[in-house]
Amino acid sequence: MTELELKYGCNPNQKPSRIFMEKGDLPITVLNGKPGYINFMDAFNGWQLVSELKKATGLPSATSFKHVSPAGAAVGLPLSDTLKKIYWVDDLGELTPLASAYARARGADRMSSYGDFISLSDVCDVCTAKMIKREVSDGIIAPGYEPEALEILKSKKKGNYAIIQIDENYKPDPIEHKQVFGITFEQGRNELKIDDELFANIVTENKDLPESAKIDLAISLITLKYTQSNSVAYACGGQAIGIGAGQQSRIHCTRLAGNKADNWWLRQSPQVMGLQFVDGIGRPDRDNAIDNYIGEDFMDVVADGAWQRIFKEQPKIFTAEEKRAWLDKLSGVSLGSDAFFPFGDNIERAHRSGVLYVAEPGGSIRDDNVIETCNKYNMVMAFTGIRLFHH
Repeated sequence: MTELELKYGCNPNQKPSRIFMEKGDLPITVLNGKPGYINFMDAFNGWQLVSELKKATGLPSATSFKHVSPAGAAVGLPLSDTLKKIYWVDDLGELTPLASAYARARGADRMSSYGDFISLSDVCDVCTAKMIKREVSDGIIAPGYEPEALEILKSKKKGNYAIIQIDENYKPDPIEHKQVFGITFEQGRNELKIDDELFANIVTENKDLPESAKIDLAISLITLKYTQSNSVAYACGGQAIGIGAGQQSRIHCTRLAGNKADNWWLRQSPQVMGLQFVDGIGRPDRDNAIDNYIGEDFMDVVADGAWQRIFKEQPKIFTAEEKRAWLDKLSGVSLGSDAFFPFGDNIERAHRSGVLYVAEPGGSIRDDNVIETCNKYNMVMAFTGIRLFHH
């Protein structure tokens, strides 16, 4: 099959629409549903991300994409009991490494992952399919599916769940093209290999970069490679925990991603872990309630007349002082940036979210100020010399 006709493009008024190959056959097979234009954009970017994560770490990998940027990305490391609970998978028993990877990818920012498109590096197993079945998701791409897993996924969305199988041996041409306003752009594909060598040029006084941090930095940079720029990614424990995508200002990227990382950590606080939800409440409603509870709109869920619809008992207000005290316990976080930091204010903001390890290209006229700010907090920073813009 050399082409596949689509219902419409980015929007319903954009017709006709298709994906096609100028040479050879399409490397995908649609096993169920009717994926759309944006679904395929998410699928192909997500597949590249998880393929590279798998190659870089040797671990099964997963990503949760929304609007052509990842909401989360992770490798298949075991989950703590706390993470199982905040990701709503504590009732699934022992998880496979692939299922753990998707639980992490989905759980990093569950608000943004609502209605995601999933990419898996490995054949989708039954455990992962059972997890996906109960989440609101638009579709999935993987190199294969266990027969029972495929049947589980086919039952989603009244049988219309988009399921794509990709040829894992497919290699695209080294030159890629894109049209904008009827004009064709051409460039070499970004085939940069992200590995430990990128972190060899440590420019700070502290040069202690453990293997676990190298994995997290690789996750952050590979995630950024497929995130709409400008972008910054925080990673911890084998997963991205905060991604700031598509911002014009780098400090806004750092703040956005840092706020998401903070929310990930606040969800693990005793105040949130102790919330008693009413019986029968859905996962999206719980996610929304927690997001409000730890944010500035907490009165929307704790005020009289509001909390009764969500909780069995009225929660105590999670004060700003209590939140700051809990956030101060977060440490060992890694931070990647797709371009250089122009000012030390990015490092100041990163420090407030527990960042200890940083990877960025370097090359700013204010590199000395950025390095000085890292030294102030005993951070380890590597200059990669590589920019990772993605548009």
